[in-house]
Amino acid sequence: AASGEINTVVPDPAGAVESLAAEVDAAGGALGTADRLDGLTVDRGDWWYNLRPSNTEPLLRLNVEAPDEASCADHVAEVQAAIARLLDT
Repeated sequence: AASGEINTVVPDPAGAVESLAAEVDAAGGALGTADRLDGLTVDRGDWWYNLRPSNTEPLLRLNVEAPDEASCADHVAEVQAAIARLLDT
């Protein structure tokens, strides 16, 4: 199942991606493996997500793929919560 692109307005999209990438890297694999080819793609085993800044707007663009709709929705909420937490710090 795929979330489709979910856009979130944030003051510093590139900074938000970097903050989440630093958190994933610091976890040493516990939060998945990260690839930086197009924004931040994190492989969490049976699901993955890509987070990238828009090139033209103050938006983060999130895409999630998971085995089924319910887990996809859960993982979207998980990543969005991580983003919100990082923006509050």
